[in-house]
Amino acid sequence: MERLNKHLASTGAASRRGADKLIEEGRVKVNGKVVKELGTVINEKKDVVAVDDIIVKAVNNYAYILFYKPKGCITTVSDEKGRKTVYDYLQDLNIPHLIPVGRLDYDTEGMLLMTNDGDLAYKLTHPSFEVPKTYLVKVEGEMPEHKLAQLRKGVTVDGEKTKRCKVKLLEYKNGESKIQITITEGKNRQIRKMFDAVEKEVKFLKRIAVGELRLGGLARGGYRYLNDDEIYYLKNM
Repeated sequence: MERLNKHLASTGAASRRGADKLIEEGRVKVNGKVVKELGTVINEKKDVVAVDDIIVKAVNNYAYILFYKPKGCITTVSDEKGRKTVYDYLQDLNIPHLIPVGRLDYDTEGMLLMTNDGDLAYKLTHPSFEVPKTYLVKVEGEMPEHKLAQLRKGVTVDGEKTKRCKVKLLEYKNGESKIQITITEGKNRQIRKMFDAVEKEVKFLKRIAVGELRLGGLARGGYRYLNDDEIYYLKNM
C-alpha cells in the first residue's frame, strides 16, 4: 500500500507537492474514479492510476539531467503564447515524465536540474529541506554595503520576510556591480524581488549552483547526465 501522492511522484508525473495539487484539482483518477482527498492510500500493484485520463506507472529507470537553460525560454511543457520551452532543447532525449526541479523565469538563465524521479524533485524543491541555490546577479551602479547587509538579513517580499542568506560583492566594473547570492528558498521571482526591495533592478540573473553541484562549462541550451557521485550527493544533501 502507498500514498497516492508518493505513487504519482514515483511515476514522474509530478513532484509530491505537485501531485497534491493535481489531486486537489480533480485531475487524478483511481480505477476510473476521480480522487480529491489528500492522503488517499492505494494498492500500487493493483490499482490503475491516471492523470488527465492518461494512465501513469512507476518509473524503473530514472534519469538525472543538468541543463543550461538559456534566457528566453520557459520552464513548462507548452506555452499558450507559443514561446520556446526547455523541452524544445531536450526533445531528442525521449525520456518519459521528465520534469524540471524548480523553476527559472523567462528572463533568467542557468542551471536547471531535470528528472523523472519525483521523490528527488520533491526533496530539492520543498522549503523544509532548505536546499541552497546560488545565483550570479548584475545590477547597474554601485552596490553599497548597507544594501548587501539588508539582503543578508532578509527583506520583505510579497508581505513576508525572506530568510537570511549569503551575499557577496564580486566586483564593481564599468558602472555595474556583480554579486553572488545564495538562498534556501524558492519563491516566485524571489531574487529579482529581493533586489527590488533594496531599490536595485536586476539586469542579469544566472543560477550557477544547487548545493555544491555547479553549472560548469556547459554552453547555453546544452545538457549532460549527472554521474553516480552527483546523484548520490543530491539524494543525501
